[in-house]
Amino acid sequence: MSVSTDKHGQHGLSDHSHGAGAVVPVSSRADHFASFDVDAFEVPGGREEIWRFTPLKRLAGLHSGAGATGTATVEVTAPENVVVETVRRGDERLGVAGTPGDRVAAQAWSSFTDATLVTLPGDAKVDPTVVTVTGAGAGKVAYGHVQVHAKPFAEGVVVLDHRGSGAYADNVELVVGDGAHLTVIAVQDWADDAVHVSSHHAKLGRDATLRHTVITLGGDVVRLTPTVTYAGRGGDAELLGLYFADAGQHLEHRPFIDHAVANCRSNVVYKGALQGQDARTVWIGDVLIRAAAEGTETFELNRNLVLTDGARADSVPNLEIETGEIEGAGHASATGRFDDEQLFYLQARGIPQDQARRLVVRGFFHEILLKITVPEVRERLEAAIEAELQAVGA
Repeated sequence: MSVSTDKHGQHGLSDHSHGAGAVVPVSSRADHFASFDVDAFEVPGGREEIWRFTPLKRLAGLHSGAGATGTATVEVTAPENVVVETVRRGDERLGVAGTPGDRVAAQAWSSFTDATLVTLPGDAKVDPTVVTVTGAGAGKVAYGHVQVHAKPFAEGVVVLDHRGSGAYADNVELVVGDGAHLTVIAVQDWADDAVHVSSHHAKLGRDATLRHTVITLGGDVVRLTPTVTYAGRGGDAELLGLYFADAGQHLEHRPFIDHAVANCRSNVVYKGALQGQDARTVWIGDVLIRAAAEGTETFELNRNLVLTDGARADSVPNLEIETGEIEGAGHASATGRFDDEQLFYLQARGIPQDQARRLVVRGFFHEILLKITVPEVRERLEAAIEAELQAVGA
């Protein structure tokens, strides 16, 4: 049996609908094509299901074979017991976490020159590692590849910090060994002109735990596709996302959890705010529970807060279940404006309207902020949210 359902908290729309209310057929993720060969993919035209929300004309040719005209800079700050290497594309350790599932990811795989490998030692807890990626510069195109490998029973945090200008496409591999606990925080704090298309491939070993947080604030167009697969029982993945879109920005997130192994868990929570004319966010959350994945427990949630007129959020959660022997599965999606009752409650206690609105937004993001364990990143994010609210006068 294969079931694909869609719940919308405040939308009230039908299954597999987007902001305009049209019904779109959704094919099974079990049939999704993947390849390392860029020529195996057709150049997308915008009608394909995985590209229909993305403004292809604003991708700087990343989807149609644009050659690299620059190089992104990668700098790593790591504890002494974390191994950091720069390797060429032929290194046999590359490509083990997953296969590119779209043409841009395959183009990035075919186009990068050097890859950065970060290895966390097994049976050890290490201090945070920071990988800073700076774009090639305005008008330039660059490709990259990063792999984070947590050895068995390792425990650590890796921050992927993206900044600068230009167009950049990359693949990020997250290899989580048996019993390891890996936390990854990916920050997209690009300049206003930047375009970033990224695929994250996570592979979890037996009893491995991944905490994956995406923070998207800057850039003209940002599209992230995190994919999680399991290589052993007991895997536990939590995917969190926080994004804030301003006028003209397009921020797109497409998490996919592929449950093909029994007794694994996943939890996905993404929250976004939008303000300004033509601010656009897209969230497509896919969970596939295959026939062999008995005992699965999964839930996904997306919530969007629209702060001004002229902004639009598309949210589509998809859940496919091929076995009835699961612990539990569910999903939810909601998009709405400020809660008038919350504002009234705060104003009734003497809090001015502008301050009340800020408190509501901070409360909206509070669940995600609490789970960011690196104080510097959390403080930076809180300051960025405050700056966004000041910009719109909230």
